Amino acid sequence: MNPQAKLIFTISLLLGTTITISSNHWIMAWAGLEINTLAILPLISKSHHPRSIEAATKYFITQATASALVLFSSMTNAWYTGQWDITQLTHPTSCLILTSALAMKLGLVPFHFWFPEVLQGSQLTTGLLLSTVMKLPPVSLLFMTSHSLNPTLLTCMAILSTALGGWMGLNQTQIRKILAFSSISHLGWMTIIISYNPKLTLLNFYLYMLMTTAVFLTLNTIKASKLPTLTTTWTKSPALNAMLLLTLLSLAGLPPLTGFLPKWLIIQELTKQGMTTAAVSISLLSLLGLFFYLRLAYCSTITLPPHTTNHIKQWHTNKPTHSSIALLTTMSTALLPISPLITTII
Repeated sequence: MNPQAKLIFTISLLLGTTITISSNHWIMAWAGLEINTLAILPLISKSHHPRSIEAATKYFITQATASALVLFSSMTNAWYTGQWDITQLTHPTSCLILTSALAMKLGLVPFHFWFPEVLQGSQLTTGLLLSTVMKLPPVSLLFMTSHSLNPTLLTCMAILSTALGGWMGLNQTQIRKILAFSSISHLGWMTIIISYNPKLTLLNFYLYMLMTTAVFLTLNTIKASKLPTLTTTWTKSPALNAMLLLTLLSLAGLPPLTGFLPKWLIIQELTKQGMTTAAVSISLLSLLGLFFYLRLAYCSTITLPPHTTNHIKQWHTNKPTHSSIALLTTMSTALLPISPLITTII
């Protein structure tokens, strides 16, 4: 892709995200979402492979439908209450439509079908944008309207997302699809707590962005997209693969790594709110996700899986790891000791 075109699309992505996050009016938020969608489409389809074109088409249809629902929800609310302010969403029908629209934007169950397919058809760098930056505007809208949305509906969607994200990722061999189902599972954790403590949702999202960025950049460096490929990369950069192991375990939420912090705080808050059943359910369902993270970690660092196929080992490289990957992987594994500072900030 032409560097000037790539620069324009990247600036448009940042502009759309900033407009949505900083807006108070529904029309401005909708315009930001549309700019975002139109800017990411060329980046998804830039390889000109049929799978990429298919992914871009699926993404466009889904996001256009979700944006239309956002507009319809805000117009319904304005019709009944005369308010276009995002925080003044009070009409029950508008709240229900908005919940569906944002679930479709984010890829929450039952509107999750597009996300694994789109991520599989994209390159790793575009997949990183889809998993992190593109989720920031819908999460910010969810944050601003959290007091108006139905907590029971959100809890049901969250538990289903965690269950399905863990269950569907078990038999995958494509790393991008595994990371897509991982994203759906993490979104369940963010959604279940947003009605009770929205700041915890933001903390979970920021830490998820941090860990996912570290994983995607590491996979992009070692050029791995399938599990069989991942089994041969330990010869290329052993230190980077060792850090990938820790980052994956952190993404799974194992103590004493960074990913344990949001899960710990969310379970604590759910227990305070008297939602012990929901806390136990979502904790047990996250064990499904732990299985495929351990599978990824096993394939990347510990040993080769038992099979008879001869794989070509990659050459060891002395090229130094990029400083951004080093910083991100360190933060993805070592932030738990400063959790008291993080909790005072939020």
